[in-house]
Amino acid sequence: MTAPVFETLELRASAPIARLTLNRPERLNALGATMMRELVAAAHWFDAQPDVRVVIVSGAGRAFTAGADLRDSPVGGASQQSGNSWAVRREVGQLGLRMADAVESMRAVTIAQIHGYAVGGGVVLAAACDLRVAADDAVFSIPEVELGIPLAWGGIPRLVRELGPALAKELVMTCRRFGAAEAKAAGFLNRVVHADRVAAEAESLAEQIAAMPSVPVTITKEHVNSVTRAMSVGTTSFSDGDALLGAAFDPESLAAARKYLERTVLRKRS
Repeated sequence: MTAPVFETLELRASAPIARLTLNRPERLNALGATMMRELVAAAHWFDAQPDVRVVIVSGAGRAFTAGADLRDSPVGGASQQSGNSWAVRREVGQLGLRMADAVESMRAVTIAQIHGYAVGGGVVLAAACDLRVAADDAVFSIPEVELGIPLAWGGIPRLVRELGPALAKELVMTCRRFGAAEAKAAGFLNRVVHADRVAAEAESLAEQIAAMPSVPVTITKEHVNSVTRAMSVGTTSFSDGDALLGAAFDPESLAAARKYLERTVLRKRS
């Protein structure tokens, strides 16, 4: 099978196991609008490949992903000054939710292979995958509140599902970093291995799943997802884009975003 060529992704498909690599290493695989649209397209392409049973999602270079590309954010960076209409900025705000939903609903079993940093939307992308394998030195953080915006992209329902409400609240509201050991203890990760073994471990897990009969594996994935949806009945993320836009006009949120970005620039220069 010939995988499509994308600007920000690299697909390698050799049934029954395929790889989807976030490929913007110069930006620590930041999730910009183009990448999110391409992730949706890639998910749909994999769904049309019945022989692909497991897809490993990883990042090129030094990180899994640094999260949302602030240059594409509907509430920060150039977008704040762009003069784009509400409808256009709302569309950008909804891209992350559509991306995470597309990955989560893929027919194939998805395995997040995490190394380096998984930040904000990167944690949401990992949570959208079925299974997660991480390097022991991986670092997770969810800095949205410090940036003056709510966690969107369907992140709250997914983190409550994977971590429980108390820990989800703490990690989102404090924005503190946490390591692979804590993430494993909380049930967010399936396996933690030394950094030089993380790719091999993800491959090993993929091979174990691909060796199983496909019908019960598919039914199990759909059954578990159905149960978790039933457990969270009444929750919704349809207005994620609106929530992000709401923060765009709050003075305190805007001041927090400027402060966060200034600290980021200083860290890069030091």
